[in-house]
Amino acid sequence: MMNLGKLFILLGIIFLVIGVIWSYIGKLPGDITWKKGNVVFHFPIVTSIVVSLILTLLFYIFGKFR
Repeated sequence: MMNLGKLFILLGIIFLVIGVIWSYIGKLPGDITWKKGNVVFHFPIVTSIVVSLILTLLFYIFGKFR
């Protein structure tokens, strides 16, 4: 069983890596942006799908070790 402190350190490192990658990638192709006058609507559909897949994979992997 993994120590809770080690789990938090691992999750912190994972979030740090995701944050650095995300800052360089930014908006993915397929994200919807609609502009009209001073109004901007941004719906990150592809980004949401990618984040969902990554989180599903991480929860699956952590569930195996539990």
